[in-house]
Order: sequence, then C-alpha cells, then structure tokens
Amino acid sequence: MEPFALHRGDAPLIVAFPHVGTDLADVAPALRSDWLARRDADWWVDDLYAFARDLGVTTIGARVSRSVIDLNRDPSGASLYPGQATTELCPTTTFDGEPLYKEEAPDETEIARRRALWFDPYHSALRSEIERLRGIHGKVVLYDAHSIRSHVPRLFDGELPQFNLGTNLGQTCDPALTEAVLEVCKTSGFSHVLDGRFLGGWTTRHYGRPENGVHAIQMELAIRGYMDEPELAHEGNWPPAFSSERAAALTPILQDVLKAALAFART
Repeated sequence: MEPFALHRGDAPLIVAFPHVGTDLADVAPALRSDWLARRDADWWVDDLYAFARDLGVTTIGARVSRSVIDLNRDPSGASLYPGQATTELCPTTTFDGEPLYKEEAPDETEIARRRALWFDPYHSALRSEIERLRGIHGKVVLYDAHSIRSHVPRLFDGELPQFNLGTNLGQTCDPALTEAVLEVCKTSGFSHVLDGRFLGGWTTRHYGRPENGVHAIQMELAIRGYMDEPELAHEGNWPPAFSSERAAALTPILQDVLKAALAFART
C-alpha cells in the first residue's frame, strides 16, 4: 500500500488531508473493532475539496487510518494540548475514550515501525512539495484540511462552530492570510472561530514559517456542514455516504476560502 495519494499542481497552495485514510494495514488484528478504529476519520474531506485540483492546487492525502498512526501529531509523542484530552501519535482510544486495542497498546518499537512505514514517507513528500513550490513562488500556503463530529464531549463542550481556523495563536502564518480566510467565514452566515479549541495540529505548527515564506493554516470543519450527522453514530449509520448535493451549501464557501489563500500567496 502506498502511504499517501499525491496530486501535484503548480499553484502556491498545498491542501493536506492527514486524516482521510481508513486502511488499518497489518494493525487490524490487534484492534478491538475495525469500525471503531475508522470512526474518527475525517470522512470524505478529500471528496469535499475535490474542486481544488481545478485551481492548480497540490493535494496530499493519507491512506492509513489515524488509529494506526496519526500524521498530525508530534512524532516525539509530546502533547499538542497539554492538560486537555487528546489522542496520541499511535492512539490507544477513540475520541470518546473507548479503548482501541484488544490487549497491549503499541510499544516504542512498534511506534517506530509505524513511523518508518507511514509517518515519515508522508512528511517527506509534504516537505518536498513545499520546497518545490517555494522554488517557483515567493510564498506558499499549506492548508491542513480536517473535519470532526459536531459533538464530542470528551474533547470540547457543546456544539463545535462550523468553521474552526487554527494558526497557533498567529504564529504559523501572516495575519493577512488569517484575515482573508476569516472574512470568507464571517460572510458565510455559518458559525466560526479563530484559534478556539483547535489551534492547529503538528502539521500547521511544524511547517508554518512565515519568515521563510511558508504560511500554514488549519481548517477544522464541523462535519454536519456536509454530511447528515446522526445524533448518535453507530455501526449501522456511520459514516453516511458522501453526497455532493448535501455538501452544496458548503462547497462554494470552501472554494472562496482556497481562492483567498491563493490570492494571498500571489500578492
């Protein structure tokens, strides 16, 4: 299995999908439930942004499940949100706290194996694409695309806003990029927040170096914006199939978001 799917464009924008993978690879036999191990994927986000290729954008998407190894966590194992509930580099629980493994969680040797197989190749490719595009353009935007269920009490209170922008409190990109994307969200009529519960994961924090011409921003969508989200997700109803008709209200807004990122990169 190739660890990721890569599409190259020449525009100064990369859209990354680190959590769309659902392949459990050779880890599946150790897991309590294939369905639980796939439930917290960023379902259909790459389909939602399929229009990006028409803008000349580079896209990279994981094939392996985040339950095998999370491509958006610090490879050192350090928590991105100290003191708050989160999942690890190789998660041992679901978002709701249910155990993923039948017996023992992966040890350091197993985590290192998974890093070599899936984490390192994905980030090597991402670094190469950033360098390639920086050779063409003065500025490059890395847009890390995510989604999550609207209600996950273990991770956040209440209902998540529709658009959740993360810049690690302004450290990962120029304020002009933040304002351009935020303005699209403000005029959309949907709820939105900047640097709320989600400040941006390891991808945003690691690659975002505005002083070097690399501007990174994370977009976490509440999944209700493009899917019929049940009150309680179970094996019989989750995930619903992707529907472009169901996503139609969100698609033009996301198109404007990416166009705003491109306009910033081209100035």
